[in-house]
Amino acid sequence: MTDIQHPAPRRKLPVLTGIAVVIALAILVTLGTWQVERLHWKEGLLADIAERRETPPVPLTDIEAMAAKGGDIEYRRVTASGVYDNSRERHFFATWRGQTGYYIYTPLQLADGRYLFVNRGFVPYDNKEPEMRMQGQLTDQQSIAGLARARLPGKPSWVVPDNDIPKNIFYWKDLDVMASSVGLDRASVVPFFVDADDTPNPKGLPIGGVTEVDLPNNHLQYAFTWYGLAATLVVIVAVARLRRRGNPPAQ
Repeated sequence: MTDIQHPAPRRKLPVLTGIAVVIALAILVTLGTWQVERLHWKEGLLADIAERRETPPVPLTDIEAMAAKGGDIEYRRVTASGVYDNSRERHFFATWRGQTGYYIYTPLQLADGRYLFVNRGFVPYDNKEPEMRMQGQLTDQQSIAGLARARLPGKPSWVVPDNDIPKNIFYWKDLDVMASSVGLDRASVVPFFVDADDTPNPKGLPIGGVTEVDLPNNHLQYAFTWYGLAATLVVIVAVARLRRRGNPPAQ
């Protein structure tokens, strides 16, 4: 009885392998191209921020109008005038120049009765409480200049601790809670922050000018990685094909 010879499935293997290689190569090249696009976007953003920080400051009302229209107010220079309500300051845990401490967010009461939360700057850990820096608790009319900072839509990440309201320690800038925790109605608070510039505090702490533009730009490195993997894949496939040609399968 003659055995029925079934075609070996080996012929399908090179086809499936080729399809897998093409798909993998397309994914790697796409990821590399996406990182190049992100690189151009990030470079443009950094250049825009640098330009904003060099332009003359504008009145607070101009920034408010821009924010109301959905404009990007981040890092725009602004001026404002009012009286600090030091009894309502909030403390944001921070590290500045290698030293642990707090950024002091104090409501500045404006002429129209509303409040603007101003990041007045940094105080060392041991100077958290106002009585440890009474000379810097300005009480009369103040004119400030600084950078507008947009409010956060929510907690930045699950790894960020929850704000400790009873101890007045904030780990992320929740404007609504900063306001409500000191009895301020949301409607009476300007819907963004201002980071005070580095104009010296004539009476000591806090230290202004602590704004950091922390926008890592590693997209070029990532692009090289993805393109490098794509090139490596091409080399591996080419070497495998050359070896296969030099070693034909036995008949």
